[in-house]
Amino acid sequence: MRNEKRLFSVPELSEYLSLKERTIYNWASQRKIPFVKIGGALRFDKQDIDKMIEGNKVERHKIWDS
Repeated sequence: MRNEKRLFSVPELSEYLSLKERTIYNWASQRKIPFVKIGGALRFDKQDIDKMIEGNKVERHKIWDS
């Protein structure tokens, strides 16, 4: 069984989401993204991030199905 990383740093999350690090910091300061602080460092739980992504999914409109 492969041990999957659970907590991302800002640079790691930036890469995972294909966003700029500044965007991650802004979202964290605005509480738009779930995070934990460990010794002053921001960390992001992969499960929380994946749930956030799923919750922001935009479904296809039926007109696109034709």
